[in-house]
Amino acid sequence: MPVDLPFLPTTVVGSLPQPGWLIDHDRLAHQFPPRVRARELWRPAPEHLEEAQDDATLLVVRAQEAAGLDLVGDGEQRRESYSNHFATALDGVDVDTPGTVLNRSGQPIPVPRVTGEVARRGPIQARDVRFLRAATDRPVKITLPGPFTMAQQAADEHYGDDRALALAYADVVREEIADLFAAGADVVQIDEPWLQARPEVARRYGAEAVTRAVEGAPGPVHLHLCFGYAAMVAERPEGYSFLPELADTPVDTVSVETAQSHLDPAQLRPLRGKGIALGVLDLSTPEVETPEVVADRVRRALDDVDVDRLVLSSDCGLKYLPRASAEGKMRSLALAARTLRAEL
Repeated sequence: MPVDLPFLPTTVVGSLPQPGWLIDHDRLAHQFPPRVRARELWRPAPEHLEEAQDDATLLVVRAQEAAGLDLVGDGEQRRESYSNHFATALDGVDVDTPGTVLNRSGQPIPVPRVTGEVARRGPIQARDVRFLRAATDRPVKITLPGPFTMAQQAADEHYGDDRALALAYADVVREEIADLFAAGADVVQIDEPWLQARPEVARRYGAEAVTRAVEGAPGPVHLHLCFGYAAMVAERPEGYSFLPELADTPVDTVSVETAQSHLDPAQLRPLRGKGIALGVLDLSTPEVETPEVVADRVRRALDDVDVDRLVLSSDCGLKYLPRASAEGKMRSLALAARTLRAEL
């Protein structure tokens, strides 16, 4: 993690609620996170959309600063979902006539069809980082989907081999990571929830794809694992199905959820030596936890992690919460960190 972050730095996984004047919340709440474009979700006219997204980004930056968070993101205000913003900007994919795969809940959903070599024309999210970097004097983090997850969210009609597809995505992610650090990111996070959702496949080449994407990165890369948005996936398994496999990958920090799932922190022991971004905000309810409740969720994990490399975070993205709830939860996170710093 960056040297200018304090002990027990605070952050959120990625997404924050988008204002009602920016996105249609009713439509958003009644569909699974889109894998292809879903332009109908945006309220502003296309010619005003970028300016509106910039304005929303400034709002969430100020909210994170006001809450007292240490590592600030853009709240993914320009995205319809965590993954489609990047995945649909690549060459070699057809999003106008999509294919179909089963999502994490077993429902068929439209996804990009891979019809040629997956490639970037140039940096995709570098402008997002530059805008974020100019908006705050705090360390900044940017997120992008990981290679394994993107491969699972695509219909392959070109490579004919799922491992080859994942490694192709790994190459474009590695290129993007370098550009994001060059644009001013202090931390880059790759989101890999499908490592947990498809563990049998992940054990064949998931760690290989992650390693290929992250190796040689010019700064710290976090990897986020979760059980899905609380608004979409109510049932939580008792533990992670793919976690020790990340111990030998070059990611700096592994981001996990523990609040809603009541994860046994002993499951984190195989990752000693890596940073842990501990999810301690329960996003299944708009109720704002007290700082003491959040601090207790951290305390129960202290014997199982390297405390000097511990980051305090949310379980997952806060996209589906009311704004007031998200802001309250962030304040509780920052206040819990203050309490724990005094104790430790």
